[in-house]
Amino acid sequence: MSERTFLSIGEVLALLLDEFPDVTISKIRFLESQGLIEPERTASGYRRFSVAEVERLKYILREQRTNYLPLRVIKDRLEDETSDISRELRIVTEASTAAHPSGRGNVPRPQPIAADPSLGIEADKAPRDKTATVVRPDTPARTEILEQDIISSPTLAKEQRKIARKHADSTESLAREDLLKQVHADPELLAELERMGLIAGHDVGDTTFFDPQSAAVAEAAVRFQELGIDPRHLRTWKTSTDREINLFEQRILPLLRQRNPASRDEAIQMLEEFVSLGGTVREALLAREVSRLMEGRH
Repeated sequence: MSERTFLSIGEVLALLLDEFPDVTISKIRFLESQGLIEPERTASGYRRFSVAEVERLKYILREQRTNYLPLRVIKDRLEDETSDISRELRIVTEASTAAHPSGRGNVPRPQPIAADPSLGIEADKAPRDKTATVVRPDTPARTEILEQDIISSPTLAKEQRKIARKHADSTESLAREDLLKQVHADPELLAELERMGLIAGHDVGDTTFFDPQSAAVAEAAVRFQELGIDPRHLRTWKTSTDREINLFEQRILPLLRQRNPASRDEAIQMLEEFVSLGGTVREALLAREVSRLMEGRH
């Protein structure tokens, strides 16, 4: 990974398979949905993983496999800035950013400066309108505070809006407000679809964007609701799709494990054919059942 700043989710999967043969793309996506990892997104909404994010993912999988820790406990450890793993991941992040000029422009995840008596920061004097990355040295005294990218809240908000506008100009994804207007949906419906996993947004700056597939699902959900079918019933399609993609995944994983370009190309071609065949089967089965339904009404 020294020659590239980011990896796609497929490349991350191939990288993990040697140590974690049971890991799947669905598993990686699930960990993201639980807030344990936060891969960045391209302008088209595709995930891209940094060196630090891959290391974070490896730590999560090792803790699950070796220590059988619940995800909640693992997440708490990762978010504890005083823990060894948090310190190691910060070092990896700083090293990878310094090594790759393209990574220097990324907006860091804002972290408030918390009160810490050992650092001389009192609760009532902790900055309220600034964010910073605080590096705590390993020495017992911990008397030095190194701050990076201190940005006032108004300035940060302005930068986030600028990032969001730039993203909107270079992608087919729709901002939340634009999606609501386009499909004539109310915010509650969109929130429910998100909770059920039927649509998925990605944050850019201070705005949530949705890919074209999510927009299509939202539009269909609005019409279903108008016809008397509640959005919660659409979970049936989500369950069916998850089972289908898991089946396809099991078949192509042996090819991805070989980690060579020819095998990867074969896996992609096989997956494309699986998707086409699955669509044919679904359409045929649905047509047959609809025919029976209509025959029963005559």
